[in-house]
Amino acid sequence: MNEARPTPAKRHTVFAAAMAGLVLVFLSLGTWQVQRLVWKLDLIARVDARVHADPVAAPMPDAWPAINQASDEYRRVTVSGRFLNDKEALVQAVTDRGPGFWVMTPLVTTEGATILVNRGYVPPARRAPSSRSEAQPSGTVQVTGLLRLSEPSGGFLRSNDPAGDKWYSRDIDAIAKSRQLQNVAPYFIDADATANPGGFPVGGLTVVHFRNSHLVYALTWYALAAMSAFAVYFLLRRKA
Repeated sequence: MNEARPTPAKRHTVFAAAMAGLVLVFLSLGTWQVQRLVWKLDLIARVDARVHADPVAAPMPDAWPAINQASDEYRRVTVSGRFLNDKEALVQAVTDRGPGFWVMTPLVTTEGATILVNRGYVPPARRAPSSRSEAQPSGTVQVTGLLRLSEPSGGFLRSNDPAGDKWYSRDIDAIAKSRQLQNVAPYFIDADATANPGGFPVGGLTVVHFRNSHLVYALTWYALAAMSAFAVYFLLRRKA
C-alpha cells in the first residue's frame, strides 16, 4: 500500500512554519545580544570611572566577604605596609615589553592583613631577585594600583605548578599556600607606574580591555531573521 505523498502546497506550508519559527528564534537571539551590548557598555563606563578615580583605601578583612567583580575589580586603591620580598612569586607574563614575569610580592599591612601586590614586569634577565636588589624595599612603603581578583584557572593551556614554583596565572590561594601566608586578601593589587629603583619591576602595565562584539552579533541575528521572514513570504506566495 503506497502512502500518499504530501502535496507541494502542504510542503510549502510546513517549510514556511519552520522558517517562521526560526524568525522568532533569531529575533530572540538578536534582542538578547542588544541587552548584552547595553550591559557591556555600562560595564566599560563603570570600569573606566574606577580606573581614573582618586584612590581609596584598600579593603581590609571586614570588607573581604563582599568583594566581587561587578563592584570592585579595577577599583583604584592604596595601602601601606611592608613587603615580604623573600616570599615573592614570579608569574609568567606576556606584555608590550615582551615576555617575562610579573613579580607578585606579599605586603603585610599595618592592620596585619596580607595583600599580594603585582609590583610589575621584569624580563627574564631580571628574574633573579639579586639582579634587582636595589628595588627590594625593607621599610614601610605605600602602594597605589588597581584591585584585581584571583585568577585560579591557570594560563592558556597551562596549569600552575606550585610544587615546581611555576606560575602561569595569579592564583591568590595557591600562591598564598605555597608561601605559607596568613590572613590573605581575596584580591591582589596591580601596582601603578611609580618607578622602582633600578627601573624594575615596571608597574602600570595593566591592560583594561573588554571584548565587545555584541552589536555585530545582534545585527547578524537580525539579518538572519529578516532572511527567514522573506523566505516565509516567498513560500506563502508560491502556495497562493
